[in-house]
Amino acid sequence: MFEMKNESDKTATKSKNEDFLRELDRDRTEKGCEYAILVSLLEPDNELYNTGIVDVFHRYPKMYVIRPQFFLPMITQLRNASLNSLKYRTELALVKAQNIDITQFESQLETFKNGFLKNTDLASRHFHTAITEIDKSIDHLQKTKDALIGADRNLRLANDKAQDVTIKKLTRGNPTMAAKFAELKSPPAEAAVSLIRDARSRSRL
Repeated sequence: MFEMKNESDKTATKSKNEDFLRELDRDRTEKGCEYAILVSLLEPDNELYNTGIVDVFHRYPKMYVIRPQFFLPMITQLRNASLNSLKYRTELALVKAQNIDITQFESQLETFKNGFLKNTDLASRHFHTAITEIDKSIDHLQKTKDALIGADRNLRLANDKAQDVTIKKLTRGNPTMAAKFAELKSPPAEAAVSLIRDARSRSRL
């Protein structure tokens, strides 16, 4: 916001620059301007205003008092300040965007870690369940193996006993069976004589 002040030499009451600063600051605030500049010919003998651009920040923020000859340098100074401000705002926006990106990255990383931990825990439980089932299967197979080894041992013992069986052992204590097996071992002629003898003995009875 620029405000121009001039005073005729014929004016009886001479105004001062200070008289307009409060109202200028209020207007700047109401209209949303960033800077307020009073371009003034008042107080022509005041060396403070005659030497260059005067800031009155100690009383009103972002306010300057200048003579008309300093108008263009003032515009240049405001332009440079605006460019620097734009640069800083751009950098600030970039930093904020980076912070948002970092926040989103951290959030996504935390989500990934939680999901990974959940899947790892689930896989671990399945793994331990599988190990338990394998142990049960191994125990069952071991019992089956032991049973088969026992059966094989019994079969060998039975086979050994069967191989050890003889006619002599079977007929021990049984004269009738011993005699029958003895007859089977006799020559045919002796068997025939024995049959004749048995027949005669029966006829006599």
